[in-house]
Amino acid sequence: MTIDVMLPYYGDVAMMKAAVDSVLSQSDRDFRLTIVDDGYPDESLPAYFAGLTADDSRIRYFRNEQNLGANGNYRKCLSLIEHEYVVIMGADDIMLPNYLETVRRGFTDLTVSIVQPGVEVIDENGSVYRPLGDKVKDYLRRRAVGDSSDAVLAGEAVAKSLITGDWLYFPSVAWRSDAIRKHSFREQYDVVQDLALAMDIVMDGGKMMVMDTVCFQYRRHRESDSSVRALDGRRFAEERAFFDECVRDFQRLGWQKATRAARLHVSSRLHALTLAPKVIDKRMWNGLQKLATHAVKP
Repeated sequence: MTIDVMLPYYGDVAMMKAAVDSVLSQSDRDFRLTIVDDGYPDESLPAYFAGLTADDSRIRYFRNEQNLGANGNYRKCLSLIEHEYVVIMGADDIMLPNYLETVRRGFTDLTVSIVQPGVEVIDENGSVYRPLGDKVKDYLRRRAVGDSSDAVLAGEAVAKSLITGDWLYFPSVAWRSDAIRKHSFREQYDVVQDLALAMDIVMDGGKMMVMDTVCFQYRRHRESDSSVRALDGRRFAEERAFFDECVRDFQRLGWQKATRAARLHVSSRLHALTLAPKVIDKRMWNGLQKLATHAVKP
């Protein structure tokens, strides 16, 4: 059972090469690595990619003719899936050697469409750390799975948990290919597109396997695109639009507890409040107004 590993690339060259090396170092050798280069300008890369594909027939390389952006490049990756299971990893993240064998074990339950394995967070220097937001994610995840080391979640319960606070780590998630192709990424989102995809699959009856085994390193940059978007308010405008969509979707399904959680979106409001001191320090007054509005608006 070959697993497609999609690597949409834009960003730091050294981190991308480390991500590629981590895939090639997997204990489970049955994978297909597809790199989709979104037009990153670096003169050294053509020779590097040519060497990769010449040395290993499991590696494919594509370069977009024009820049597609994050969402567009994710959707391009979906069009290149060939096998039953797929992971869309970040170009700066690291698979620990046991990643593929772990998620493959998760899919032995044939009812599962999504596998979220154990993750540790690393900073831009590769050091493991736990920011406050990730401590909250850990707490919400533990509440969702209880005392189980591996738990299968489904329906309103997991929808309510994820909409209360998104504890998924998208680049580490493995997906059943038919489910991810059926729903794809919503084109209007650039920050919450991963949560929207998971929610679409859950609302369609898909199940999620949550595993304890740590097998992936998620890199959290202090000045990432999502962080900048948060400071100027764009992230929260997008989140609110998504929550409003979820209210309508959950009501249609009769999921009243999930509907209430979507209306409240407590962790998103708290996140906005925690960023206020940083926004004030940077004198981003327009952003501060947007954060305050998001935090208190009914």
